[in-house]
Amino acid sequence: MSTMLDKLEMYLQYPFVRYALIVGVLIALCSSLLGITLVLKRFSFIGDGLSHVAFGAMAVAAVLGMTNDMPLMLAITIISAILLLRSGQNARIKGDAAVAMISVGALAIGYLLMNKFSRSSNVSGDVCSTLFGSTSILTLTKAEVWLCVILSVLVLAIFILFYNKIFSVTFDESFAQATGVRASAYNLLIAVVIAVIIVLAMNLVGSLLISALVIFPALSAMRLFKSFRSVTIFAAIYSVLTALVGILASILIDTPVGSTIVAVEIIVFVVCWIIGTIKSGVRK
Repeated sequence: MSTMLDKLEMYLQYPFVRYALIVGVLIALCSSLLGITLVLKRFSFIGDGLSHVAFGAMAVAAVLGMTNDMPLMLAITIISAILLLRSGQNARIKGDAAVAMISVGALAIGYLLMNKFSRSSNVSGDVCSTLFGSTSILTLTKAEVWLCVILSVLVLAIFILFYNKIFSVTFDESFAQATGVRASAYNLLIAVVIAVIIVLAMNLVGSLLISALVIFPALSAMRLFKSFRSVTIFAAIYSVLTALVGILASILIDTPVGSTIVAVEIIVFVVCWIIGTIKSGVRK
């Protein structure tokens, strides 16, 4: 045990480890807060679809030789989030079908571009790192960390300032509209914020595992609590702790960061599910 603690203390002296912890905690926190809304609105797979869009945007940036791909990824992902929202309201194209079309299309085009036009000598390694976030969070620059911090603080501020509106739109959109709330505007705000979170989270867990950051905290919290506020608080704590444990464990046992975080979330979800089942049995 002391050897593990000594090893951890040694690693914490390196800036890249501290950067990973800061960014990981902020991204996990933001993902959990908006994830509750997506799960309750039965649109949780928007995260999966937008993550594939972000992968396609990253591929385009790589082909164009852009040194900073964040602006392009943000722009394309936000536009796609708005299109998903609009198409989900279209009677001809249901929300899940729109997510599937954009998701698969962006993933295929992204891989095609990286395979044919990439300047890297290790395309397979780049694709694997992007999809599963194996090492990207451990290679963040100071500028990227500051950008993640600013965007994360902006997302948290939006959630806190518009908490009541997001709550009303999440549970009863028709009633919210009847009481004067501009539901379409807040749905658009939620879509844009989710797009920002997706782009940030790609550095943490990769594009294929982003949905885990959105879904597991919300589902775990809902197994134990009933009120929206309690679910939100628990999901935030759950997400921060699992991200911390996952990042530290990946460093200590030399495993991919994204996969380790998701594995920790699965373990905690199973525990929450068991506790929730026991609580339900006691009430009966």
